[in-house]
Amino acid sequence: MGIPDSRPVADFLPTISLKAKDLAAEMTGLNVQSKDLKGQTKIEKEHIDNNLAVRNMLTQRGIVPENLPPVEDVKKLQRKLDGEEKKLMKDTKKKK
Repeated sequence: MGIPDSRPVADFLPTISLKAKDLAAEMTGLNVQSKDLKGQTKIEKEHIDNNLAVRNMLTQRGIVPENLPPVEDVKKLQRKLDGEEKKLMKDTKKKK
């Protein structure tokens, strides 16, 4: 994806990838409680299984996560929004 080593991958992931990771994590949390899983090994296996299940669902629907293009850098986008907000505030002050 061309992501700098110093930056988190999540800053460049498409929304669907973030939601997929979130769904797998929520499934893990729910199953750890409902199945009363104890120990790092069992919980890790549950998390891996849930990630694989979510990935299989995506690929069955024609969505291959590694083939998705990265989104615009989150930090770059935040700077752009901050700049637009400052400009809007200046324009609002001028109108008063």
